[in-house]
Amino acid sequence: MRDTGLEELVRQELGDRPGLSEKPMFGGLAFLVNGNLVCGARDDGMLVRLGKGSDDWALALPGVAQMVMGERGMHGWVRAGAAAYGDDALRKRLLDAALGYVLSLPPK
Repeated sequence: MRDTGLEELVRQELGDRPGLSEKPMFGGLAFLVNGNLVCGARDDGMLVRLGKGSDDWALALPGVAQMVMGERGMHGWVRAGAAAYGDDALRKRLLDAALGYVLSLPPK
């Protein structure tokens, strides 16, 4: 299910950077840069792509957990709950890290 409040927070944080697009995915709204997924917003939290081996710092934060699809943990992806994404500084830190990773990838 979509969370329009979270979607707006993410829009404000990501701004109008070149290559930014939005696409309905995973039952929520995905935010992409140059075709690569940066994050997603759903009613159960904010999905953030940090890259394999780059998520330990985020997993140590309260309200942040490894993304799970079915029964499989998705290394390099975290889900931030409302307490985490509701903290402006933490949301910015997570999204800045996701952008840094995604901008290192080739465009799709």
